[in-house]
Amino acid sequence: MKGLGGLRNTVRQELVARQLDEQIAARFPVGQRLRILDVGMGQGTQALRLARAGHTVTGLESDADMLRVAREALSGEPAGIRERVRLIEGNGQDTGVHFLPGSFDVVLCHGVLMYVQEPDAMVAGLARMLAPGGLLSLLVRNADALAMRPGTAGDWDAALAAFDSDRYTNRLGLSVRADRLDALTATLAGIAAPLRAWYGVRVFTDNVGNDVELPSAAELERVLAAEDRAGRTDPYRSVAALLHLCGVRG
Repeated sequence: MKGLGGLRNTVRQELVARQLDEQIAARFPVGQRLRILDVGMGQGTQALRLARAGHTVTGLESDADMLRVAREALSGEPAGIRERVRLIEGNGQDTGVHFLPGSFDVVLCHGVLMYVQEPDAMVAGLARMLAPGGLLSLLVRNADALAMRPGTAGDWDAALAAFDSDRYTNRLGLSVRADRLDALTATLAGIAAPLRAWYGVRVFTDNVGNDVELPSAAELERVLAAEDRAGRTDPYRSVAALLHLCGVRG
């Protein structure tokens, strides 16, 4: 898959991993083996990382190509890690078909809601999969900052149009939907999984091309340090390309 090992995707995956680990450490005892559901897991970056940390992970993915990539990656892992991962072909809007309510300690849904026209029902379904005290991790496109990408690229017509829209064209050429922090905060409160923390992801590197490879290790660490700081700091996090929201099931 083009770009999966490049700078842009690496920044996203590394920042989300740091933020997610921070929230898990704040919610669960050290060493507890968690039951994790990764909805729309893509190539399985987070699923495999969490399995390596000792957790039991179920990955749900509707895209056959992505599922193949994830299975290939899993096949290269030691047996002890492979046995902790279950991969299922399925849609994130049908979690109730596959799993019983309260089956998981952590539910991830990263980069999925932009493809869902009416996300509230799906988010409520994800929350139902959580045991009491469970963590819901959502990664969404930031509708309040849609003018940033075209504006910093000098596409002024697109930037002006973005101020009054929650839609954008992604790098696959698809017209998709973005979410607003206030609206998702209200949704999470309404489904008894209120927002406990939120971060920005890709404040500075959203316009990097998918084909841009990783810099040297030292340079990458500086990039990640700047992105990590911005993603936790106002006002920078408010204009990040992506928002990472963490709610806790009451």
